[in-house]
Amino acid sequence: MATDVEERRTQVRQLAQGGASNRAIAAQLNISKDTVARDLRATEAPPAEPVEEPAEAPVATFAQRLAHRRTQTETAMRQLSAAAQAVDDARPAYTPADEETALRWHDELRAVVAQLTACADAFAEYYPDAVARATTCATTPAGAP
Repeated sequence: MATDVEERRTQVRQLAQGGASNRAIAAQLNISKDTVARDLRATEAPPAEPVEEPAEAPVATFAQRLAHRRTQTETAMRQLSAAAQAVDDARPAYTPADEETALRWHDELRAVVAQLTACADAFAEYYPDAVARATTCATTPAGAP
């Protein structure tokens, strides 16, 4: 039993290090988000020595925080694209699998699609003009006015 837990925790840690959210990890491994959070806490090594806070911690400026957030988002988007390409290359719908595995893969794909649709919808709400222009460009035939 302990080895199953250790294997799952290793998978959870690897997925988290790859940038996956707790929700995505839970969907992929067919476990709850609470289990993911617990596994991540369990795999964190306790600090060797107490960490002392500096007397005055430097405060990042808004521009620095924004630049950091953009970098994180760019990384996440690259990982998302790579993961989507890997799934597409694997062609899971055409991979022989038992019914339970096929159903799990189907459910995981649907859960991820729902998450990504919610992200895209939020993006469209926040940047309606940019999304409208992108949608118009994508649907307008070449050479059309």
